[in-house]
Amino acid sequence: MIRLPGLIDPHVHVREPGQTHKEDWDTVTQSALAGGVTMLLAMPNTKPPIFDESTLNLALDAAKAKARCDYGQYLGAGPDNAAEVARLAPRSAALKMYLDSTFGQLRLDDMTLWLEHFRQWPGETPIVTHSESRSMAAALWMAQMFDKPIHIAHISLREEVLLIKAAKEHGVKVTCEVCPHHLFLDLVGAQQCCAPTPGRVEVRPRLATKADVDALWANLDVIDCFATDHAPHTLAEKDGENPPPGFPGVETMLPLLLTAVSEGRLTVEQIVEKAVTNPRRIFKLPEQPETWVEVDEKARYEIKAAEMHSRCGWTPFEGWKVKGKVIKVVLRGETAFENGKILVKPGFGQNVRA
Repeated sequence: MIRLPGLIDPHVHVREPGQTHKEDWDTVTQSALAGGVTMLLAMPNTKPPIFDESTLNLALDAAKAKARCDYGQYLGAGPDNAAEVARLAPRSAALKMYLDSTFGQLRLDDMTLWLEHFRQWPGETPIVTHSESRSMAAALWMAQMFDKPIHIAHISLREEVLLIKAAKEHGVKVTCEVCPHHLFLDLVGAQQCCAPTPGRVEVRPRLATKADVDALWANLDVIDCFATDHAPHTLAEKDGENPPPGFPGVETMLPLLLTAVSEGRLTVEQIVEKAVTNPRRIFKLPEQPETWVEVDEKARYEIKAAEMHSRCGWTPFEGWKVKGKVIKVVLRGETAFENGKILVKPGFGQNVRA
């Protein structure tokens, strides 16, 4: 057995309010605990999006009643809410700006809309952007112009990690994250695995080339955080005519990373740095006293969606052989998960900004 601190996942789509047939605060936090994650930060592109005080209260009330692990809630940057979200900043995990593919009311296509958010956001926590390639470069420039910290979500490309490396070397206040699916899957391999059901490879940012995947591994020192972008959709939706992008991932992140440790591609110290220490520092998150995860590092098994806790009922890693199994999770002195069973009740989780 090895003991790890409770992991922090800074990028999770809970789907509540509005799409609880995919996931809700109860099921997503069960999945988190089973994956060794004791704190998660929830994205704001729900239905309705979390972009003002009433919608923030809506999400936090649901979390207070249902969450089984600790949590924070992002605010979403909209076209006309810069002053409102800046006022609410102390109650939020951070601000999320959608500058590329997303759905609903939060995509900001006009860069003049970015200006007010960069100008008014207080800056204790970063502005987190869904920005890819050229829009990422523009966001980095704006962060430098306003001297604000920026966190780039789910990088996937060689050009992105090298640009962030250069920005860091020039003093830009930038951090970034990578998702397990962008580290372990490339587009060609995923398409071959999912040939009968091509909608299952749909994700944003898209899966990239093997050369891009190799570049991410080669530049792990540039990457600050591991984050899942847990984005559950049902199998019926993924296999339909217009499959929505997104993968579930909060329960499979740690076994995938531990398998990479067993293969010599990663160290346990890097997992702790990028899934505990750095997220806590970047997002100004509190310590979780008496919190740890016990892992059988020698356990070998296959990932099976039927044994997982997410409501969506599938995983892109179905059948993958992994090494390293979460046996027990203790959260704030309480045994929250042990031998496959969730042991804390809905509402046990605490709001990290309360």
